[in-house]
Amino acid sequence: MKKILWILSLILCLGKLHAQDEGKDIFKDDLPKEENKELQFFAFFISQGVTSNFYPENVFMKGQVIGRLFGDNTTQTSKNKTTRYVEQRLIPFFIYQPKLFDGKALLRASFEIDFTWGDASYGAGGNLGGAISGDFVNLQTQNVELELIPNKYWKVNLGLMRMFDTPYNPYRVYVDKMLQTGYRLSYWGTDAVGITARRDDDISNLKVGFYQFYENNIEELDDVFLLEGHYQRKITPLWKIGGSIYHLQDRANGEGGVSIYAQGLNSKLNGYNGTFRFKDFGTSPYKADITWLGGYFSRNEDFIMDRWQMTGFFNYNLGQAKVASEGAWVKGADIGGFSANARLAYRHGQTINDYISIDGIYASGDDNALEDKKYSGVITGNTWGAPAGIFVGTGTYLLFPHANVVNRFTPVVADLSNMGYGLTGFSIKASKDIVPHRLNAKLGFGHANSNVAPAGGGKVIGSEVNASLSYNLGPFMSVELHGAYMKLGNFYESNDDSYSFDVNGTAVTEGRPTDPWTAFIVYKWLLF
Repeated sequence: MKKILWILSLILCLGKLHAQDEGKDIFKDDLPKEENKELQFFAFFISQGVTSNFYPENVFMKGQVIGRLFGDNTTQTSKNKTTRYVEQRLIPFFIYQPKLFDGKALLRASFEIDFTWGDASYGAGGNLGGAISGDFVNLQTQNVELELIPNKYWKVNLGLMRMFDTPYNPYRVYVDKMLQTGYRLSYWGTDAVGITARRDDDISNLKVGFYQFYENNIEELDDVFLLEGHYQRKITPLWKIGGSIYHLQDRANGEGGVSIYAQGLNSKLNGYNGTFRFKDFGTSPYKADITWLGGYFSRNEDFIMDRWQMTGFFNYNLGQAKVASEGAWVKGADIGGFSANARLAYRHGQTINDYISIDGIYASGDDNALEDKKYSGVITGNTWGAPAGIFVGTGTYLLFPHANVVNRFTPVVADLSNMGYGLTGFSIKASKDIVPHRLNAKLGFGHANSNVAPAGGGKVIGSEVNASLSYNLGPFMSVELHGAYMKLGNFYESNDDSYSFDVNGTAVTEGRPTDPWTAFIVYKWLLF
């Protein structure tokens, strides 16, 4: 009997061990040996509640409103009306990198879904769809492009992509780096279709590109395109210098463009964006060739080598525009203007958010419009896109643009040219991590003058004070409180539109508009 029990026990033990081995094999087969990273997903979510005293007067502008405050977008300030709204944005990114090509080819696609809470439902269009029931067709294509990587240093991008005026690959560096290097997105900071080739290594950055802005009629020479070249080199562990050349050919005569505003030198888009409008051209056909020559430098651009950081640029735009007159092409205007920028920052604490910075900007202006057949101001991408140049790295909220926006992008100075009058301005920012990497506070100040006084007005554009408090809930997730107030100067006492267009909009016939202010609370999350 004991022998039988011993044999049964042995059989049970062997069976149990066999079952355990089988279980191990099953789990081994079910678990993937490595993570499948062919398809990656990222997203940026932002929702903010905003209150301010400025808004568009045109009742049809309920979606996206961009351009200069007091410009042709009909935005005005008010003494007795206050806005209160919540807006939301989701930007999803999809990256597909098939193993079939061993990591040497990938596809990127990014989109935007923007709306203001309660704005519209059961319709189609961009920047709308937040009303009850939703059901709105509002997906906007931001980028669809290929990146081909023949070797570790070279990359070729093809399709609808980021077009930023820095030497860096916008898909492989942080946004803050692009806001402080090159031309800081002040000339070109948008999306465009084209092809670029770049070589990036530890010493240098090289980029060449071609972008097609407007094709229009495919059988006619009525296009707008841009050629680009950048080269930057590290000369010491701290210092980098670089240079660039851009060339634009415009044969579209305003055809195409942004909605009913068209685009180009004599289009209504200039009044919308706050750029200079070549009014003397009238509706006559024109052709323009414009070149931008520039250089830039940086010291300790990542702010980690020591406590001092410095960046700057100089850019000169030149060219000529010819106008059709009695069957011939005659000189419409020679173009020659420049801008310069320098930014200095000192890190006083243990994190890169503990710093004090001063940021100065200068842009030449024109004092007689085109009376002398010459425009001596600055031209940026805002003449062809809306917006195409965004100077959002100064730390101001009202004076210059800021990046915490979804549907309403309406700064006082929306373009470096300041409507062609020129610009001299600066901003100061003090930032402190009260709790390192968790709680941050900022204080800011900005001031700007026009280099040319408009008819009936002065040169003082105004001064701004602002503050913010940010709390990081977790990695790349934060809640922030912001506020800003701007005192308008005597520049806005002008209501003469003989130069280019109204300085203070159409609602004010004498005196200055009401000073603008804003406050908003923001929730952000970068998902990956």
